[in-house]
Amino acid sequence: MGSVEDNAPNERPTIDDKPPTTIRRAGALVALEGGLGVIAAVVMVILGLRGDDQSIANSYGTGAWFAIIGGGVLVGGIALLKGRRWGRAIAVVAQLLLLPVAYALLTDSHQPLYGIPLIIAVIVVMVLLFMPASVRWLAHDYGDS
Repeated sequence: MGSVEDNAPNERPTIDDKPPTTIRRAGALVALEGGLGVIAAVVMVILGLRGDDQSIANSYGTGAWFAIIGGGVLVGGIALLKGRRWGRAIAVVAQLLLLPVAYALLTDSHQPLYGIPLIIAVIVVMVLLFMPASVRWLAHDYGDS
């Protein structure tokens, strides 16, 4: 009656297929981070087209970099929102890469208005991704061992 024993050996209980709230919240934040990266790419290309940047190649190159990385992070966030477990790896790597960026914004760049929200977002996403419910959901594919 809905227990694990009632399912065929290759079937999983349907309740575990839905990602927990912690994963969905992390996915939303990661998708937001990726979306902001894509928006930054568009802004850099526009600045390059207008000639506002020091060099057009710099603007296009940086824009391409932000589009690729931001797009990948956006895809990882959407994957988490849809319950795809592989999105967690992208999210964790993105947060690990954003940590030194936040630190640099706080120290070298003297931009606390950007650094503080970024470091808070990174910490919140990492906590959500490693909450017990998130880890149980991720481990579901590995069985009871």
